[in-house]
Amino acid sequence: MKHGMKNVLALVLGGGQGTRLYPLTKYRSKPAVPVAGKYRLIDIPLSNCINSGLNRCYVLTQFNSVSLHRHIRSTYGFDPFGGGFVEVLAAQQTLENADWYQGTADAVRRNLRYIEQPGVEYVLILSGDQLYRMNFQEMLESHVKTAADVTIAAVPVHGREADSLGIMRLDDTGRVVGFLEKPKTEQELDLVRTAPAWIDAHGIPSRGRDCLANMGIYLFNRETLLDVLRKTDYRDFGKEVFPASIRARRVQVHLSDGYWEDIGTIKSFYEANLALARPDTPFDLASVEAPIYSHARFLPPTRFDGATIRGSLVADGSMIEPGAAIENSIIGVRCRVGRNVTIRDSIVMGNDVYETPEKFANHGAEGQPPLGIGEGSHIEGAIIDKNCRIGRNVRVANLQGVENTEETPHGMIRDGVVVMPKGAVLPDGWKMEA
Repeated sequence: MKHGMKNVLALVLGGGQGTRLYPLTKYRSKPAVPVAGKYRLIDIPLSNCINSGLNRCYVLTQFNSVSLHRHIRSTYGFDPFGGGFVEVLAAQQTLENADWYQGTADAVRRNLRYIEQPGVEYVLILSGDQLYRMNFQEMLESHVKTAADVTIAAVPVHGREADSLGIMRLDDTGRVVGFLEKPKTEQELDLVRTAPAWIDAHGIPSRGRDCLANMGIYLFNRETLLDVLRKTDYRDFGKEVFPASIRARRVQVHLSDGYWEDIGTIKSFYEANLALARPDTPFDLASVEAPIYSHARFLPPTRFDGATIRGSLVADGSMIEPGAAIENSIIGVRCRVGRNVTIRDSIVMGNDVYETPEKFANHGAEGQPPLGIGEGSHIEGAIIDKNCRIGRNVRVANLQGVENTEETPHGMIRDGVVVMPKGAVLPDGWKMEA
């Protein structure tokens, strides 16, 4: 374990119902949503912790946490002599509280006894729905060097991107002295701009970026965090705890210039996943220095037979038949793609199990197609969740550019993206009407 990280405890906030990612969160919690074909969202912050030498992590969640718990239990096992763990803290009734978590800060407040355990000096607060790499050891060193009570990670952005982010104002020492959530006008932006020369002087090329965005990554001195949560009834870190800390505590910024994306909506999830398949991907999954860890599956290699695949990621255990054309897409584990299937600009999450060869030989004999995508089907601009049964000559595409539709058993459109929920069944010849 790297020096100093043994005194750090990480809390990964799993969020609430994940309504912005619905229907992907219909049967699972937000951190358990699959990403990049073979990982889950929770693997990103936990991998960052492990790669930083931090191996004591709690994941706070309350909705549909069974699959998340199963994934963590089967993935993150540490040497018993090192004292490492990753555990889920799901909302539960106690003598003091019988309600659900009322926000990110409230979720941490309900679990203060875990923060108070011996050997904890610093508490790292992370989000469970972001895609990024960061060395938290460097953040801790910055925190200690500046004698901060709280350190917040920030990424430089252009002013035109600031209207969906929380923007910070600093003094010359890097202390946060102001904060504005989602500034909309030039007058508001002027209040929180940071001189590009200051960013350049601190080792990060500004490239015209003049705003510093809150990444939602906070490092607290433990006693500071305990004091804040005990003396207030604040429910949210970003909207209440952090702004209040600026007024009463020493809050320093830690600059980061790597790829960072909040993927809490269907649109951002869709775009971030497809970006991973590009040759010039902004987030390299094959990093030697900082790999992404996940559940170890014992699957055979993917089999291709006369298929055309361009700019795509194909996970383990898939079977792709002759004539299939896959372009700019993510193909998940155990995915079966039939003959002459077209998949374009889509995320197909794959399957949890294999079906027998007899099931495929008797297509439709039991009243529904087998798992996978049947012969001659066309999938475009879509997210196909796990264990979907798509028959022959099915067409899934948002041909009319509809932004949103109501949910049906066959799926829905959100943010312009067609989403088929987990376990959806599309019979032979089915066509999307939107």
